[in-house]
Amino acid sequence: MAQTTDTLIHPGALSRSDAAPLATRPRAAAAMSGAIALSVHHDITAAEADWRAFEAVADCTPFQTFDWLSAWHRHIGEPAGIRPAIVIGRHGGETKFLLPLAVEAGHLARRLTFLGQDLADYNAPLLARDFSATCGADAFVALWRHVRDRLQGDAATRHDTIDLAKMPETIGAQANPFLRLDVTLNASNAYQTTLGSDWETFYAAKRSSATRRRDRTKLKRLSEMGEIHFVRPDVDETPRTLDALIDQKGRSFARMGVPNLFARPGHAAFFRALAMSERLRPFVHVSRLDVGATYAAVNLGLTFRDCYYHILASYDDGEVSRFGPGAAHLRELLHYAIDRGLKRFDFTVGDEPYKRDWCDSEQKLYDHAAAATVRGWPAALWSMARARVKRGIKQTAPLWSAVQRIRAKLGPLLRKRDE
Repeated sequence: MAQTTDTLIHPGALSRSDAAPLATRPRAAAAMSGAIALSVHHDITAAEADWRAFEAVADCTPFQTFDWLSAWHRHIGEPAGIRPAIVIGRHGGETKFLLPLAVEAGHLARRLTFLGQDLADYNAPLLARDFSATCGADAFVALWRHVRDRLQGDAATRHDTIDLAKMPETIGAQANPFLRLDVTLNASNAYQTTLGSDWETFYAAKRSSATRRRDRTKLKRLSEMGEIHFVRPDVDETPRTLDALIDQKGRSFARMGVPNLFARPGHAAFFRALAMSERLRPFVHVSRLDVGATYAAVNLGLTFRDCYYHILASYDDGEVSRFGPGAAHLRELLHYAIDRGLKRFDFTVGDEPYKRDWCDSEQKLYDHAAAATVRGWPAALWSMARARVKRGIKQTAPLWSAVQRIRAKLGPLLRKRDE
């Protein structure tokens, strides 16, 4: 059963310190002139109808869609005991925002996060298109306090710490209101490029003639190893294609000395569920670059509105790897996005050098960590300190290179220990 509670927030519910700045912000004050109804859903399916209707018109990213997060919760969140806290705010009968939050139990503290936070590249609310125009910065901070109070008043969503990570600067055309909280920079940035209407023009603008010549030479060498095809597998082929991606990524993680994403409970099943859904084929794009009988490179991306999101990419580490099948596949994906009439290509989170070669914009990501109870202070302080150290290392090239080298050397030793 869904557990839903409505709370009416009136201007009088704001403290004087909250209300005073609103008087200097006419549009924000107007937004707060009527009651805001908060609905809190503990059962994600109970919010499905409202969620789907709102996401169709709201500013959001694909990582806030019902399909993405319901699949995540089914395969990862629910088995791990994570409790959804879907907060819907309505004003004048219209939905103004949806916050896909969750409470995760820990050994020492309960953590309030975004639902599906760790696996999403961008974590954010869903916002009505006029949200920023009708809810000023001070009004949002006050509203967030009411949301927190509401969650703390329910045993199911009570929490000790708040840990909101990888929040983008903007959501659609709007500033992200969560950046009005006390935030710090995330360890990584995100990268996007604007696509043109013609692949050859775009390619020439992004890559020098010498680089394009090297690309052609490598492609020729690949073609000598087998006929090259850019393939979108059908439903019958998709499982084998996903198996190849998971296997190739697993070997890549091992070479880098990092934990295998797909070894975590539910993660492989989550991506398989997305890729195998016939209904989600317009949303989830699986593709391969075949060289003869070899799956030389595999990709899983998302197409959402006018943008292609580059999520998972892998390549075969055999003989074909000498001639850049991953780079060739990426060019085909960019070409594909342009042919589809998409306007942007989002490389998402991560500071890999190849992204800067193609991108014309960089988006900083932000984290918010806070204690909600005395019990939560140690965890909140540790989270903030860890985030600062991690960003310091990742954004200092010599330090990050050293860490990567050490990790790659230790990886085989750790694997042998675990075998």
